[in-house]
Amino acid sequence: MLLSQRVLGTLSNASYALFVLLITTAIALSCAALLSQAVRTAPNRSWSNNLNAVVIGASYAAVLIASLILCANRRVAVRLRLQRISKAHRIIGKGDAPQSVRKYVTQEYIRACLVSYESLPKNHDVLHGGWGRPGTKYEGIRFKDHLLDTISYIDELAHKVIPSHPPLKPHARMLHHFRFILPLLPLDKDGLTPLHYYDSAIQIARNSSVLLSEQEFELGTAAAKEIMQQ
Repeated sequence: MLLSQRVLGTLSNASYALFVLLITTAIALSCAALLSQAVRTAPNRSWSNNLNAVVIGASYAAVLIASLILCANRRVAVRLRLQRISKAHRIIGKGDAPQSVRKYVTQEYIRACLVSYESLPKNHDVLHGGWGRPGTKYEGIRFKDHLLDTISYIDELAHKVIPSHPPLKPHARMLHHFRFILPLLPLDKDGLTPLHYYDSAIQIARNSSVLLSEQEFELGTAAAKEIMQQ
C-alpha cells in the first residue's frame, strides 16, 4: 500500500510537470508565432518601430508576471494555513464543534462504554475465547496481546547477553530471530528447547484463525519465563 502511494505520488508530480511543460511550450510557440506575424505584416518588416510586436510582448510578459504572482500567493496562503494547524495534541473544547456534534459524540461514547461493559463476562462459567476466565489468575488478560508482548522483553534480554544480536523484525519466526541464544537453552526429553515451544505458541497467536486457548497461553508463557531465566 505504501509503495502504491509513492507510485501514485510520483505519477501525479510527473503529470503535473508534463502539463506545465506543455502549457509553457504552447504559450511560447504562440508568442513566437504572433511576434513573427507582427514583423511580417509591419511596413518595414523589422523589429524597430514595431508597435504590434511591443504590444504582443508586453501582453505575454504581463500574463507571465500575473501567473507567477498568483502561484506565489497560492503557495504562501497554503503554507500559512498549514502553519495555523496545531501540531500538538489538545483537548477539543466546546467552541471547537457545534452543540449537535458534541451531543452525538457523547451519545456514541456512552453507547460504546455500555456495549463494552455488557460484553464482559459476568460469572465464572462464561468462557470468552482468547481471554482469561473471570475469577482466575488470568482474569482480564487477553492471551494474544500478553504473549506477544513478551517478544520485545526477551529481545531486550537477548541483546544484553549478545550485544550484536540482530534487530527484531515484525513477523520473524522466534526460532530464527533468537537462533543465537538457542545453544544456551536446555533440552527436554524430546530434544526440544523452550524456544521451540515459545515459537509454536507465538505462531499460533499470530497466524491461527482460532483464538489462543488457555492451555496454549500457559505453554507459551511458561516457555517465555524459562527463556528469561537462562
